[in-house]
Amino acid sequence: MFTGIVREIGVVREVRKEGGGLVVRVEGPGVVGVLEVGASVAVDGVCLTVTALDERTFLADVSYETAARSTLGGVRVGRRVNLEPALAVGERLGGHLVSGHVDGVGRVMVRERRSGGEYFAFWVPPELRKYIASKASVAVDGVSLTVAEKLPEGFSVVVIPHTLAVTTLADRRRADMVNLECDILAKYVESLLLEGGPGTGDLTIERLRDLGF
Repeated sequence: MFTGIVREIGVVREVRKEGGGLVVRVEGPGVVGVLEVGASVAVDGVCLTVTALDERTFLADVSYETAARSTLGGVRVGRRVNLEPALAVGERLGGHLVSGHVDGVGRVMVRERRSGGEYFAFWVPPELRKYIASKASVAVDGVSLTVAEKLPEGFSVVVIPHTLAVTTLADRRRADMVNLECDILAKYVESLLLEGGPGTGDLTIERLRDLGF
């Protein structure tokens, strides 16, 4: 489990095909210090397992499924990536609960400078739009963000200068692809309602939408 608070910007130093997926080597000396073989680390919001490491880099496998569902399928040497080690019990939850299981790939529709920060509008795949709500949380390339407005084809956010400085959102331009992970709580609520579990009463998905969820 992660929080969407990026610990370090890393750099991809090696990419090679292996089996049906990829093996990547990422340089991130600040994060490497708290990792060990078998540990989880989020790379651009994708939860990967460390298979080897040295003083500055770590290796991780990217499965065929992960490569197909995220931007890591097209990752290249030299790409800057957001890094976050797994949340330890007792640590502060500075962002929101992020699983590192990317729901799909979105696209930057608009980026422009506005007072107080940088405005982004992201296109979201149609099947994920139901999980987006104004003022709710969403992870973009592993960065915890608050939805400013739900749009017909996605959502907008305003990214403050500090977040731009410490994440790869500063690199994103119009038409760039990004990893999206919707709020896990929304998905659990939907699952519970669809299964008609105990305690749901007369709540329906439509009723929750009417209430602003």
